[in-house]
Amino acid sequence: MWAVENTRGPREDNRRTKGRAAAHLSGAAKAVAIALALSVGVSGAPQQVQAQSYSFSSVAIEGNTRIEAGTILSYAGIARGQPVSAAELNDAYQRLVASGLFEEVEIIPQGSRLVIKVVEYPTVNRISFEGNSRIKDEDLLPLIKSESRRVFNPRLAEQDAQLISEAYGVQGRIAARVTPKVIRRSDNRIDLVFEIFEGGVAEIERIGFVGNNAYSDRRLRRVLDTKQAGLLRAIIRRDTFVEDRIEFDKQLLRDFYASRGYVDFRITGVNSELSQERDGFFVTFNVEEGQQFRVGEVSVDSDLPEVNVDLFRSAVKLKSGKVYSPALVESEIARLERLAIREGLNFVRVEPRINRNERDLTLDVELLLTRGERIFVERIDIEGNTTTLDRVVRRQFSTVEGDPFNPRAIRESAERIRALGYFADAQVNAREGSTPQQVVVEVDVEEQPTGSLSFGGSYSTTNGFGAAIGFSERNFLGRGQQLGLSINTSSSARAYSFSFAEPAFLARDVTFGVGLSYNETDNLAADYDTTSGLFSPSFEFPVSENGRLQLRYGLSYSDISLNTGTAVGGIVTAEAAEGERFDSYLGYTYSFDTRRAGLNPNSGVLLEFGQDFAGLGGDTTFIKSTVRAVAQTRVLSEEVTLRASVEAGALNYSQGEGRVTDRFLMGPNVMRGFEYGGIGPREINKATGVDDPLGGNYFAVARFEAEFPLGLPEEYGISGGLFYDVGSVWGLSSATKSNATGSVVSDGFDARHVVGFSIFWDSAIGPLRLNFSEPLKKRSFDKALNFDLTISTQF
Repeated sequence: MWAVENTRGPREDNRRTKGRAAAHLSGAAKAVAIALALSVGVSGAPQQVQAQSYSFSSVAIEGNTRIEAGTILSYAGIARGQPVSAAELNDAYQRLVASGLFEEVEIIPQGSRLVIKVVEYPTVNRISFEGNSRIKDEDLLPLIKSESRRVFNPRLAEQDAQLISEAYGVQGRIAARVTPKVIRRSDNRIDLVFEIFEGGVAEIERIGFVGNNAYSDRRLRRVLDTKQAGLLRAIIRRDTFVEDRIEFDKQLLRDFYASRGYVDFRITGVNSELSQERDGFFVTFNVEEGQQFRVGEVSVDSDLPEVNVDLFRSAVKLKSGKVYSPALVESEIARLERLAIREGLNFVRVEPRINRNERDLTLDVELLLTRGERIFVERIDIEGNTTTLDRVVRRQFSTVEGDPFNPRAIRESAERIRALGYFADAQVNAREGSTPQQVVVEVDVEEQPTGSLSFGGSYSTTNGFGAAIGFSERNFLGRGQQLGLSINTSSSARAYSFSFAEPAFLARDVTFGVGLSYNETDNLAADYDTTSGLFSPSFEFPVSENGRLQLRYGLSYSDISLNTGTAVGGIVTAEAAEGERFDSYLGYTYSFDTRRAGLNPNSGVLLEFGQDFAGLGGDTTFIKSTVRAVAQTRVLSEEVTLRASVEAGALNYSQGEGRVTDRFLMGPNVMRGFEYGGIGPREINKATGVDDPLGGNYFAVARFEAEFPLGLPEEYGISGGLFYDVGSVWGLSSATKSNATGSVVSDGFDARHVVGFSIFWDSAIGPLRLNFSEPLKKRSFDKALNFDLTISTQF
């Protein structure tokens, strides 16, 4: 055993401080350099040091107060009685320094005695941050590795400073500087302070492209998640330069071109140049588009004798001549694999084989049905869902435990989980199970808020002051249910609504919903007030790949009361005299929406047809039918969006008569250029001042519009549009017209025509639309509306 002399105790004030860390941690590096030069404490020429050797029978440890002498000896690694060269003494010194426990080390040979003098690193008393406002202390602490009540390590502190700088870099503050400093305290303790200069946000001043011919810079910039700095740079954070976001943008560009047939597209580089003021970036994407390919021959083959190839060929919908897209091929593969499962063919996989035809720029698609590996799903593990129930996540899988493993089905399930909107992040992976023939599907999710509570106020000269309270929850009690409640009140109107939806009723792909609403108007400036209520439960379920069917029941209540002192025509007066009315009806709506498949990024078609049949109790018997058709496409290198829509409705009574609250009254949301009830049948009596919009039993309108860029920087989010609307409201029964005390005008079909210009603004409060319209054809009694501001919506 070593004879160890251990001198422990407080350090004297006059001790040597050679190599001691200064307030700035960069001094530690200087200490290492000095100590290396003096590490063995031997004077003389270098060649003499190299030739000298030592043998020690005892060692003395000096300066240690917290670390045991045996620990120091184990780091030194010098054996008793063995010859030790100067180089080996230097190695021992290096090991002690590398331990990270000492800020100063000296090894001094004294004959057969070795003296090791150390100065221990202090312990960290507390850690603090100074100069930070954009990132709070509680968010910075989890980033660093240094800890209070632990030995101070200067290298670790420098790494912490780098981690903090990277956190600011994610926010676009690349000029941020972080300097770790120490403040010495008594009892060999220090306070570790990170002094932070946050700097400004480095915004992206310009995004450009080199090598693009098929699509303009403006069109490609709309693809990217990163945006150029614009008018709202103080609010929008997608104009901040973040390196990881640039990588995501590169993938978005690849997907954009691949979905449009450019299979050879590639990004050769991205140049990010920092401005001289270090507050802005100029980002340039260098691309090679290649040629656009279309689908050539499409064939289906199989190497499995039990497969009826003709059955699978008849199921293929992909046709020659379409612009090639990997999504189209994936859709066909999924369709054929689902067909194989329905036919009882397990472990059948569809392998796509793509053959290029350079001469005519087509890609032949061969779908080969082959036998896949016999692998089963052992179980599905779900983690991270602290609020959402397991069954909400599990029902997004078409696969259950014990089913054959299908990687494509698992990927589709992962996309459905992410599309729920309940999770900030959702990762789905498969690993080998208890045997090589089994896999475990692991789902790791991170919850995010799914509810909102809103408060608002309003004022208008018609309705006075108003207040609005709204509550919505998309994942009620973690069950995936939707709940909504809203209250809107003013001095002349009150509206209350409640809605609830269960998207997986009885564990099926059936949405059960129920809605309740109650509305009152009490406007002294109007001819009459109304009271209405509605209770409507419904079921909705898919009937095809793009089609869904809703079945519903409705019980409605309505009442009309006249205001004293106003001029009201005979028709409205007679309808108000009927008093309260209850309508009970059954209805359905069928919708066909090609956007559900999402296979064509440039076009979409929506078809809706619905009917309500009243007479199941209630005061009236009627059939109300509505139809809507909408189509959209992009032209001129996708710079211009064309939309066309047709909407119509019919209301036919066999018992009772419709009232003004039941008939169709078009407003600017249906046909632009006219007020609500501004066209259609009216009762007019100039002598008494009566001018009552009555609505009609029929309406039809066609809308055509084009949306295009205005030449403004796209970061402003402003584009323009031209529109043309044509439509009419007409039709009153003879019984209704017999109550008139004035003239009933515009009872027949009389089409109005409107043209106008729109400004679309993707503002901070939402997408807004400003319509400036001019009727080309109208009647003298119509109520024109030359300007309106609405929330812009897509069909």
